[in-house]
Amino acid sequence: MDAASHPYRSVLYIPGSKDRALDKARSLPTDAIIFDLEDAVAPDAKAEARQTLAAALKEGGYGKRAKIVRINALTTAWGLEDVRVLGDAGADAILLPKVNTRSDVDNLADLLPADMPIWTMMETPVSVFNARDIAAHGRVTGLVTGTNDLTKDLGSRTRADRLPLMTALQMIVMAARAARIVAIDGVYNRFRDGEGLRAECEQGRDLGFDGKTLIHPAQIEGANIAFAPTSSEIDLARRQIEAFVASEASGQGVAVVDGMIVENLHVVAAKRLLARADAVTEMAVV
Repeated sequence: MDAASHPYRSVLYIPGSKDRALDKARSLPTDAIIFDLEDAVAPDAKAEARQTLAAALKEGGYGKRAKIVRINALTTAWGLEDVRVLGDAGADAILLPKVNTRSDVDNLADLLPADMPIWTMMETPVSVFNARDIAAHGRVTGLVTGTNDLTKDLGSRTRADRLPLMTALQMIVMAARAARIVAIDGVYNRFRDGEGLRAECEQGRDLGFDGKTLIHPAQIEGANIAFAPTSSEIDLARRQIEAFVASEASGQGVAVVDGMIVENLHVVAAKRLLARADAVTEMAVV
């Protein structure tokens, strides 16, 4: 699944150890689920969580939601067994944490079925510096920003405007766009703060992210709204395309819509927006 055919506005973390949460996720209006075996599961529960998640995936019932499994790092005591049990259990992608270099992806790719896509956590300064190389790996189809870990490693302060993280956020988006893969923004920790979530979602959207990772179901609606094209954007895109087609038919290379020049590059962007709108609509069809 890629961002052109499937929306990733809301990407909800679900603990792989909790049957109730795994079942509830089947009815939540999230575009994608990250079934987490890493941070959300205590060390002494990881072995059982692995089996619990494998059973849930094989049972199915998650509809059109993209199913992404975050395993433990391969350098831990649990990572290799995670891959063995969940590499072919029905996920749409495997998310690898603690990625620093392209070779980390190679190590996982060697253990997975050849057709299993890999997503990577971008959560260290080294990973950000190597973002272009990681994103260009042939098996990587998504980058997930780990803003909490980045903040910790940078020793930066947490600010509403995320200024200390701005370089990292932009480098991750640029790497994903260069490779034409999915880019997902980090979590917003104050899950009861709807206004703060809205602002951060809008910032991530404006930076170019496809969607946002979430830590609570209450955040889904806000992310879905923020990362979906608005009715006015859809209307403008359609009028831009129509005007440009008409201008070409009359031998002109540009058109004017609402007092703004419309060239071919604007038409490409407009078509991309309409495709995203169609994907969002399709996601809502049961």
